[in-house]
Amino acid sequence: MIKVLGILWNSFKMALQELRVNKLRTFLSLFGITIGIFCIIGVLATIDSLKSKISNDLSGLGNNTIFIDKWDYNGGPDYPWWKFVKRPSMKVGEMDMVKQKATLASNVAFFVSTNANFSQEENLLKGVNLYGVTKDFNSIQIFNISAGRYFNETDFNRGVPYCVIGNIVASELFGKPEKAVGKTISFSGRRLLVIGLIEKQGNSMIGGFDYDKATIVPYNYYASIFNPDNNNPYIMVQAKAGIQSKALQEELIGVMRQLRKLSPTQEDNFTCNDVAQFKDQVESVFGAINQGGWAIAGLSLIVGAFGVANIMFVTVRERTSQIGLKKAIGAKRSTILYEFLLESAFLCIIGGLVGLLLVWLLTLALGAILPFPIFIAPSIIFLALSICIILGVISGIIPASIASKMNPVDAIRTK
Repeated sequence: MIKVLGILWNSFKMALQELRVNKLRTFLSLFGITIGIFCIIGVLATIDSLKSKISNDLSGLGNNTIFIDKWDYNGGPDYPWWKFVKRPSMKVGEMDMVKQKATLASNVAFFVSTNANFSQEENLLKGVNLYGVTKDFNSIQIFNISAGRYFNETDFNRGVPYCVIGNIVASELFGKPEKAVGKTISFSGRRLLVIGLIEKQGNSMIGGFDYDKATIVPYNYYASIFNPDNNNPYIMVQAKAGIQSKALQEELIGVMRQLRKLSPTQEDNFTCNDVAQFKDQVESVFGAINQGGWAIAGLSLIVGAFGVANIMFVTVRERTSQIGLKKAIGAKRSTILYEFLLESAFLCIIGGLVGLLLVWLLTLALGAILPFPIFIAPSIIFLALSICIILGVISGIIPASIASKMNPVDAIRTK
């Protein structure tokens, strides 16, 4: 153990000495390693952070949830919007029938929304999302009530003029969000009693529900003021525990075709949109970005590996007499081999650490600009160091082998 630690320490000192004695040469040789690690870790850290953000946003749409809508959410350049716009809108009665007939569903909710301008005394906030929802909505969606309460069953059945509002709405209309509960707000000459405040959510990268700038009301109240058919309502259906969304989607297609009395030859006049498909699309996009990052990093690492190999060849030539002396006093070939391999690995690690430092500085800069934090996972750091060690061993294997096979007498005589 002591011998191994001695080899490690000696190799580390030699690597540092190489940096001190030949600063420019070593810097230029390690620059490829630094850029390669910077590319790999920068891409992986950004993608991991972005995937985490988008996954959280997708979870906000509902886990294992199908959106039954007249519109297909896939989009694309050849999107046949003229076909979907002619489809009939979802009806709240269809939601009730889906709830009865869908055996794989746990929660079913009806959702419709519009924009409205809200006021409280002299304060006015324009473009607020007004959501009309049924009872199971908060079981499917992920949001917390930070003050007050959510609607109860009586509120939904009676369609009372109560509302739950988001953080931005409360801040703009009341100054301090906590003052909103128990007060009234107005829109289009109508008054709503604020019974609850939604905990601040933050920006979403995929659109969806903006709860910070939202006012939620019971669907029956919404329908007493607006015609839901004019605002593209849809039905949200969440699968039971252990049921895949794909299985629920297939069941819902059958249920909806039965409800709308479609013959086998008629095409669907609705779409059961699976939230999980967006996750698959995101994975494929990130996979392509990952490949691009690895390609760029690979070229830099190859250049860096040749640079480190060049350093080691020069180092072996400069230390030939020292190698001969060590072998003359009993140093084994394996000891000489390990010393040079470890020195090569340490040089690569130093280049990699500089790359990690640059990535860390980049995360601080991007974190202040992007709507989500950038983090470097421990697994990514471990990957970077592993790449450096492997690259160091590969770069140093030939010079180290040459050093270990030297004849001590000939090596000592070399000047």
